[in-house]
Amino acid sequence: MKTKAKKKEGLSRLFEIAGQKKGLLVLAGLLSASSAVCMLVPYWAVYEILKELLSNGSNLSALDGTDMMRWGWIAFGGLVGGLILLYAALMSSHVAAFRILYGLRVRLSEHIGKLPLGYLNNTSTGAIKKTMDQNIEKIEGFIAHTIPDLVNVMATVVVMLVIFFSLDVWLTVVCLAVVVLSLFLQFSNFMGKRAREFMGIYYDAQEKMSASAVQYVRGMPVVKIFGQSVRSFRQFNAEIQAYKTFALKCCDTYQNGMIAFTVLLNSMVTFILPMGILLLQASPQSLSLAVVWLFFIIMGPGMASPVYKLTFLGGNTRDIDEGVNRIDRILEKKPVPEPEHPQVPAAYDVEFRHVSFSYENTEQGTRTEALRDVSFIAPQGKITALVGPSGSGKSTVANLIPRFWDVEQGKICIGGADIRQIATAKLMDMVSFVFQDTFLFYDTLYENIAVGSPDATKEKVIAAAKAAQCHDFIERLPQGYETRIGDKGVFLSGGEAQRICVARAILKNAPILVLDEATAFADPENEHKMQMALQSLIKDKTVIVIAHRLSSIISAHQIVVMKEGSIVQCGRHEQLSVTEGVYKNMWDAYTSAYHWTLNKN
Repeated sequence: MKTKAKKKEGLSRLFEIAGQKKGLLVLAGLLSASSAVCMLVPYWAVYEILKELLSNGSNLSALDGTDMMRWGWIAFGGLVGGLILLYAALMSSHVAAFRILYGLRVRLSEHIGKLPLGYLNNTSTGAIKKTMDQNIEKIEGFIAHTIPDLVNVMATVVVMLVIFFSLDVWLTVVCLAVVVLSLFLQFSNFMGKRAREFMGIYYDAQEKMSASAVQYVRGMPVVKIFGQSVRSFRQFNAEIQAYKTFALKCCDTYQNGMIAFTVLLNSMVTFILPMGILLLQASPQSLSLAVVWLFFIIMGPGMASPVYKLTFLGGNTRDIDEGVNRIDRILEKKPVPEPEHPQVPAAYDVEFRHVSFSYENTEQGTRTEALRDVSFIAPQGKITALVGPSGSGKSTVANLIPRFWDVEQGKICIGGADIRQIATAKLMDMVSFVFQDTFLFYDTLYENIAVGSPDATKEKVIAAAKAAQCHDFIERLPQGYETRIGDKGVFLSGGEAQRICVARAILKNAPILVLDEATAFADPENEHKMQMALQSLIKDKTVIVIAHRLSSIISAHQIVVMKEGSIVQCGRHEQLSVTEGVYKNMWDAYTSAYHWTLNKN
């Protein structure tokens, strides 16, 4: 029986998911270690010069000036060589880091693009943004700086210990005992089970704050209108307070251990002095022992700096582990499955066959029913309108067509082919979708329209803009089609932004067109113009319109009326508006509201 291979963790898993080799980092490590050795050469030169001075202190004329000058040049050469090697090491590690970051971001972006829309709905934008930005940026810092520094510091400590042992074993044992005891205190304080739990809580708190911050910024108009402060936004305030409480708890927990570690490591001379006195008492005439003791007094405390750096850099490995774990949580989400034998539909009529669907709340472990046994056909070349009260399932029907989610019961067919058996790329090519909530990229207006068909010529892009009634207001902007949204205070109104989205759909010219309240923000004049443009667009296409403004769909070939996730009526406006039911009630309410006026009294 085959045993399941143990999943890689930390740096090994990072290389695996980024698809990168370790060659550059190995080279960076070797160069960094060589740099550490070179950087210690000046200290050894100081020792040799110090030995020469003390040996001939009573007779300065006996000093070997040539030999001292040679050691001076050796020290200079070691310093220059160390700096050059360190530069080469950091260049190698930075190139490796940027390649890994590129691989990670590309893989994450591609994977998220293949996930069901339900994942994005159940996961806050702030949490995903933090993983894509902060967690990956910390990984970049670890690879580019921490790994070479770790190797450099470890090599420095090892070489120093070798030098110390070659000079005097007892003094070295004292230094080593102090270092080992201080490291034991530090690692037991920061690397234990509680520390790992704190790191998870720390990242969770940051994700929650990031998500709440995004919501707070988006809700700023409401906060300002009602004259409230940040404290009125309870969720954001609660996340900030929770993070503050956690940070103070961390400080209290680590305080005693950190103080003990710092005091002990900085007390190296306190232990070297008595040991040196004991050794000199045994050999009071040994000038070489006095030189070694003096060298240890000077260099011994110097071990504190690399050990400090080693502990702080080692603590950064927890960032790698936690960051990789959070990246893995995204990568472990299963994408929308692709068919083994993709089908190509013969036509473009859309049919729902006994479709039921529920939204899943992964955090609460609950499901909310959105559709129940929905069946209808949207014929090719006809307009099918979906109407009904808010929450009746209209947008869910539209979102299921391009497989933003997969249905649980029943199936959706295009031209007789189950959409689950159509390749995702092919399905996306067949459907144009204009959302009720518009989204424009931080790019030029030309590129925002050209998203609909990246290979389209400029003439086609402009033609699509004219058809969507965009051309005139675009030409009035500072740089016309090259105007970047957001630059120099250039922003579009809701109606203008929605018409840009309609222009995308016109340019794409897909056989199936889904309009989710596409004219919601247009004024009466432009709504008429857009409807005229859409009339020319829908020729031989399957058009599904979601509308709350009933006047916009009275000419639809078929009106599907929904309530509480089910279809309750289906027919044309002339029939439904005089038949008792949901549609007639909605139409009566609409016409009554249309004639409503303010009473001057």
